[in-house]
Amino acid sequence: MEFDVRPISGALGAEVRGVPLAQLSDAAFAAVRDLLLTHLVLFFPDAAGLDPEAHKAFGRRFGELEVHPFLPKLPGHDELVVLDSDQGARADVWHTDVTFSPSPPIASVLQLVECPPAGGDTMWSNQYLAYEALSAPVRDLVDGLTAIHVFEHPNGSFRSEAEHPVVRTHPETGRRSLYVNRMFTRRIPQLTPGESAALLAQLYEVSESPQRVCRYHWRPGAIAVWDNRATQHYAVNDYTGRRVGRRVTILGDKPTGEQPRWPHHEGAGLSAATSR
Repeated sequence: MEFDVRPISGALGAEVRGVPLAQLSDAAFAAVRDLLLTHLVLFFPDAAGLDPEAHKAFGRRFGELEVHPFLPKLPGHDELVVLDSDQGARADVWHTDVTFSPSPPIASVLQLVECPPAGGDTMWSNQYLAYEALSAPVRDLVDGLTAIHVFEHPNGSFRSEAEHPVVRTHPETGRRSLYVNRMFTRRIPQLTPGESAALLAQLYEVSESPQRVCRYHWRPGAIAVWDNRATQHYAVNDYTGRRVGRRVTILGDKPTGEQPRWPHHEGAGLSAATSR
């Protein structure tokens, strides 16, 4: 099967046309997976809309599906999260999904089933390029650091915390990428609180720079698949009306990088939630 692949920015992202996602042969799926490793996020604008079972089946070809601990689900389909703007699903902060888990997701498959009349795009950023944009001395520093990632549900029903390398090595490509984000990263424990805040602010700026970003305008039924190990994303909250998506998320691996070269700074053993 020959795919019509159209890159949508110089940094990452490609539209792939003429792909029946529900009927891919093993060879065709392997080609899709290779394209994902190259482009980091793939968009299927003309794929036949996947019904819930087909959506889950396509996701399972990448690996075991997550049952999210608290996001709303499609009735009868525990692996399918429903992201409904009318229910508060407006993730307008740059983030990588679920980095507060010891084993964050490797990928997600999102289908937009309802779109606003204008706006509601999503942006993704290339974290390989973010790491490579750092000077050699800063790369040397961040290679030896870790970061604490935290999520605590406002109603107190769920809390999770994990420590990951600031720079992770992709297990399939071997490339290094930044692995911190505004939504979940709280502290670099090898540094003082002031040093941590200053360095994270710089890394966020590099991670989110426009030259390392693609932006996608949705149409109902369009599908996106992204590599959660080397990207961040941001749902642009610039619309009125309703925006509804359905997402499956593929369970992850433990992020790896260089071993930390310094111990935690005194006081860094306190819960990261106190270090915001």
